[in-house]
Amino acid sequence: MPLLDFAAIAEQLPQSWKSICLGQIGPTQIKVLRMDGQAYEQDTHDYNEGLLVISGCLYLRIEDQAVEVSAGQMYLVQAGTAHSVLTGSHGTLLIIDV
Repeated sequence: MPLLDFAAIAEQLPQSWKSICLGQIGPTQIKVLRMDGQAYEQDTHDYNEGLLVISGCLYLRIEDQAVEVSAGQMYLVQAGTAHSVLTGSHGTLLIIDV
């Protein structure tokens, strides 16, 4: 697998909050996106989703709870859990869809 510089890839993306799939390991997709401080609407999936902050900070609303995820930390959203991104989230986010 080639060397991936997540921050550099995210910086080159034409739009914030539009992920690009970098590859797949088994059934798991690895995606990256750039967060720009704007909120992102509520979402629910039928699969687990890992949200790994590469740089910056991710502010999540998980059901009725606010969660701060700092650089180097990952939040694992369980399948079926409603989640949204709050205003102020910025930096590079790696998404691991299982």
